[in-house]
Amino acid sequence: MTTSAPPNASAPPTLTVKDLRVMYDTPEGQVKAVNGVDFTLHAGERFALVGESGCGKTTLALTLMRLLKPPARIDDGSVILGDRDILQVSEDEMRQVRLNEIALVPQGAMNSLNPVMRVEEQIIDGMVDHGLNGTKEELRLRAIHQLRSVGLSPVVARMYPHELSGGMKQRVAMAIATALRPKVIIADEPTSALDVVVQRQVMTTLVNLQAELGASVILVGHDMGLVAQFAERVGVMYA
Repeated sequence: MTTSAPPNASAPPTLTVKDLRVMYDTPEGQVKAVNGVDFTLHAGERFALVGESGCGKTTLALTLMRLLKPPARIDDGSVILGDRDILQVSEDEMRQVRLNEIALVPQGAMNSLNPVMRVEEQIIDGMVDHGLNGTKEELRLRAIHQLRSVGLSPVVARMYPHELSGGMKQRVAMAIATALRPKVIIADEPTSALDVVVQRQVMTTLVNLQAELGASVILVGHDMGLVAQFAERVGVMYA
């Protein structure tokens, strides 16, 4: 992987990835999915991670969230978020790190949303599961605030995912991911399968969210036009 120099390299990094290696164990042997990745992310930075399909971009994103499942496994490396290596903390600790400090906007929002739960219930479920307490009404108002923060009407709160357009689903995924104001947002191809007009709306929403939260963003993708408009710095992964 190669990266350009960060624009504010003198400031302490928010996230530092060192020699990260992820393997898939298969009947034919080990497959290297992420092979010695190094990069840093600074406060408020927009960093794009690009590469061809199959080069390990999504695997890397899931590794940063500690969401890998067998046969994938972390073989080596470190992920320093703030002052701790989140690859070394317990699963209970990592549960509190997710959404609070680092969050993922997944690729394919329809697959990440529960089809039988209303939107507000899914936002509230994420907040409560990761440590936010409050009355039912307080949490409902917080969910509505999240929808407004991504440009959606409060009416959406009582809707089911199948009632939403593709762009609306993606913005709901952003609302869930940023509900606890994380320091780092990982957006894994957030505009895939969307038309160009909706792509622009989604990316504008992401930029506005970043500004509101003061967060750093890792944009994972291979749309170089989108990357050129969004990113301050680019890292390239090779298959």
